[in-house]
Amino acid sequence: MVYPDTRGRFLQELRLSVTDRCNLRCSYCMPAEIFGKNYAFLPKSEILSFEKIQRLVRIMVKIGVYKVRITGGEPLLRRNLPDLIHLLSRVDGLQDIAITTNGILLPKYAEALAKAGLKRVNISLDALDQDCYQKISGGFGSPKKALKAVEVAQENGWKPKVNMVVMRSQNLNQIIPMAELFHQLGVELRFIEYMDVGNSNQWNKQEVVTYDEILEILSSKFSFRKVPSLGNNLVAQSFEYSNGSRFGVIASVSQPFCSGCGRVRISSQGKLYTCLFSAHGYPLKPMLDSSWDDQSIQHMILSIWSRRKDRYSEKRYQQPATKKKIEMSYIGG
Repeated sequence: MVYPDTRGRFLQELRLSVTDRCNLRCSYCMPAEIFGKNYAFLPKSEILSFEKIQRLVRIMVKIGVYKVRITGGEPLLRRNLPDLIHLLSRVDGLQDIAITTNGILLPKYAEALAKAGLKRVNISLDALDQDCYQKISGGFGSPKKALKAVEVAQENGWKPKVNMVVMRSQNLNQIIPMAELFHQLGVELRFIEYMDVGNSNQWNKQEVVTYDEILEILSSKFSFRKVPSLGNNLVAQSFEYSNGSRFGVIASVSQPFCSGCGRVRISSQGKLYTCLFSAHGYPLKPMLDSSWDDQSIQHMILSIWSRRKDRYSEKRYQQPATKKKIEMSYIGG
């Protein structure tokens, strides 16, 4: 049973947040001045259990979802996460289980995650320079730990991708060093335009380094070609270096891809959001906690999806500056 939304987009992917906590304080996601030591994170009682997550994923697979990405916060802070991966790997029809992590804890859990059935890993790394990294991350972590995570991911049979959020005043000078390293390693680096997710990062469009600018900077050092897209639901535009390794650019700001978006997001509280930039979420946890059967929950989700008309990135500059949006730490990237 598959239905399109109001723009003809079909539900295909689920981004699933398992915690609102993180061990970094990146300026574009959880700035330290807001998410300080006294910040009130969600109590355990408000977060979906693994069993309820598995049930929800099973329901959503029946209405079109075939890919799940585990996010946070930092998902590896969720205790016993490999147990969840194992539960999801048993869902008939689910073809792909991925995770996005800052990598700090990956060496500790990689083997268990691989055995549990995790298919893919994305590792966030915004700079190779220690000072630059720490400025962005709020003084926590290090690029060495992220690079170790890349190595460990490869040792466990994954082909990791590395995500770099590019901000003009913060890490513009890291584009070439990052590209050089991952070009040599044969690891796909994805440059992400700085987005106005949530309300805490004080987003300024002057900080956005656009798709065209990123390619211009890279062309001063490398030869590459654009790789034709195999579908309209891909967020990254891919490029191939002369040595066969690849990089990508996610241009949500300068080249929005709303028309092909088939993703929904479930927050760590169990709310369903139809867009990364949504203000309103639909609470599914009360349904999962009560006597609602699977078919009733399925019909509710289909009803929400069939009314979906989101295209925030296409209308970004028409939005009021005061528009409230869910924070990235609740629903991932």
